[in-house]
Amino acid sequence: MSDFPCLVRVVSGSGQVRYRLGERLVDRYLEFVAGRCRPNTLRAVAFDLKTFFAVTGQEPVEVTAADVFDFLAHQRGERTVVRLADWESGLSARTIARRLSSVSGLYAYLVARGDTPVRVNPVPRGLMTRRQGGTMRSRMAPLVRVPRTLPKILPPQEADRLVGALRTHRDRAMVLGMLLVGLRRCEVLGLRFCDVQVADRRLAVVEGKGGHHRIVPAANRFFDALGGYLHHERPGGAQTDRLFVVLKGPRRGLPLSAEGLDEILAGARRRAGLEHATCHQLRHTCLTRLREAGMALEAVQAQAGHRSIESTRVYLHLANDWLADQYLRAAELIDADTAAVAEMLALQEAAAQ
Repeated sequence: MSDFPCLVRVVSGSGQVRYRLGERLVDRYLEFVAGRCRPNTLRAVAFDLKTFFAVTGQEPVEVTAADVFDFLAHQRGERTVVRLADWESGLSARTIARRLSSVSGLYAYLVARGDTPVRVNPVPRGLMTRRQGGTMRSRMAPLVRVPRTLPKILPPQEADRLVGALRTHRDRAMVLGMLLVGLRRCEVLGLRFCDVQVADRRLAVVEGKGGHHRIVPAANRFFDALGGYLHHERPGGAQTDRLFVVLKGPRRGLPLSAEGLDEILAGARRRAGLEHATCHQLRHTCLTRLREAGMALEAVQAQAGHRSIESTRVYLHLANDWLADQYLRAAELIDADTAAVAEMLALQEAAAQ
């Protein structure tokens, strides 16, 4: 179709969001993704595919590996200007890797269908290296090397300034849900009345990443702000069981959107005079502080909703005070052992004389 790729967002009568690009096979794939992934994942895949086909200018069944490499070069941009943060140009390596993953997922689907001209996935799994031995996978270099960078966190004084700049109980409850409980943005917005266990001071998280459910404890400060919101601010006629809704305007009483929460946080950040304070940074700050306070790594994993402990290990490096304490203890033991060995050698030397 001549207007491909043209991204169209469609909302069904039941409120489900779907995306179309104007090409039959791609639209069928987006329907497939919608049935097995979370809304944020569906939106990301739709935007990634739109970007890919807009750059390559090819029909889906005509894409080759050469088109993928050209797209990769386009996304990396010119090397005349680089970011100081990671010395890369163009988009971040994580964004490029995600877009390649979305494209690869589309072609894996087309190959699996068996009723299209596509017989091979045009996205290479990697490049062969000169490494000898091992498995085929161990001898493959990824197309995009994603650096393992440490997430940024907020110092306590900046976190306090941010919370102090919030104007409503609702806004404080949402931010404290990320800052004190470690919830993701989608998990905060996905909370329903039935998920709040006030007596046990717990929250049931059913809108977690990957659709995984968990129950986590929450601090009293969160429940205090939540109580103020429910008693004094939430519209009485709201026709939704979502916990957090719009308070003013034509959408009053409807569930708050991710864009709405981002706008609230941006306003508070501006009033607090902060340059950086995103939803995910609030979550990172919470999990780091829990680890610094001595919470076991497995407990932090459960609180965060990480499927793998490897995702949680990053907070060992963020918790500087904890790491310094562990290092000092180990250094003292090493110094004590060194001193003991030196004393023993001195005694043996004296005895020999």
